[in-house]
Amino acid sequence: MEYQVRAARITDVERMLALWSTTAPAAGSAATLDAGDLLRQLVFLPQATVLVAETLRAMAGLAVLALRPSVHAGGYVGTVDLLAVDPRHDQEQVTGVLVEELLRSARNKGCTVVEAALRSAGPALPVWERFGFAAAGPRIECLIRAERAPAGRG
Repeated sequence: MEYQVRAARITDVERMLALWSTTAPAAGSAATLDAGDLLRQLVFLPQATVLVAETLRAMAGLAVLALRPSVHAGGYVGTVDLLAVDPRHDQEQVTGVLVEELLRSARNKGCTVVEAALRSAGPALPVWERFGFAAAGPRIECLIRAERAPAGRG
């Protein structure tokens, strides 16, 4: 099956929350309401990337990348805050297309590092490792080189 990844739209938020609640049942209804408000904001913020993976108009997965500046990292650090895959879909394939697009977005936004909680990789850890992620304490991270235009001298 082929999965398409695209930027999330405000109209996707309800489906995203439904998918997230099936993959993380411990999330209470109050947390889900707060998450909905936050997702609605993140869809429009340049410091975040919110993606959905679809096939045949069915949402198969979602991912959220949040950016923060870091002097230590020499640029921005992208944190994979959420990655959820519908259990009815191929976990490895959906994770792969989402991680690939998250890394592309991170490079375009000037990130030098992308990190994720080790527990969020779960059984799909080998997929993350194929993209260069490695254990770094309680998280995994991938060092990337941001594509930047050289500064002109004037």
